[in-house]
Amino acid sequence: MTLDDILQDLARQRPDPRHAETGIWIASVLRERIAAGELAPGAKLSEQTLSEVLNVSRNTLREAFCTLAAEHVVVRLPNRGVFVARPSVEDIREMYRVRCFLEPAALLWSPEGDTVALHAAVTRARQAREAGSVSDMADANQKFHSAVVALTGSERLVVQMTHVLAEMRLVFHSMAADAGFHEPYIEQNARMLELLDAGSRVEAAEVMTEYLHRAEKQLVEAVSRQMG
Repeated sequence: MTLDDILQDLARQRPDPRHAETGIWIASVLRERIAAGELAPGAKLSEQTLSEVLNVSRNTLREAFCTLAAEHVVVRLPNRGVFVARPSVEDIREMYRVRCFLEPAALLWSPEGDTVALHAAVTRARQAREAGSVSDMADANQKFHSAVVALTGSERLVVQMTHVLAEMRLVFHSMAADAGFHEPYIEQNARMLELLDAGSRVEAAEVMTEYLHRAEKQLVEAVSRQMG
């Protein structure tokens, strides 16, 4: 999907400019595009273009940018504009600090609930692997981990995970062509789901913890090499 395609699609999503939470809505739309991998690290977010496409004022757009900057998914560069962020090694470590507290706890303490979304994510990941689609494997992996946190039934925790996964997607751009990074985690997800369905919550949480530590190490090493 090109930037022009994204802009045309955004134009079809124009909010009612009288809506009291238009800035929040715009932030959520841009966050979703970043989390979906449609807006890549380094992409410039033009105030003029986006304000025209979305039919909102620049002040409203700046409000959305402030929200996203606080979430570390965009950066403001003086005299240059707003850009989709390129996460640093320390950013990656911070993301995984959050995830290591949040996801194992979700497996341990969530009330028993519907795991349909988790099964669907594993199925989709396996299909993506068979098709050789790295981006679809990454997307399915994101959906699995989002569904893990959704088991908590907490809107606040789900929102926190949405923010983290949007930032994570920027990191995954560095692994865009590396099927070897994503493939092993598909069956790890399946194993966690099997344990969860069997009621082995402690073991599922242990698998998740090891999984997250290993993924963090791989991503830190990859980004460190790229930064030279």
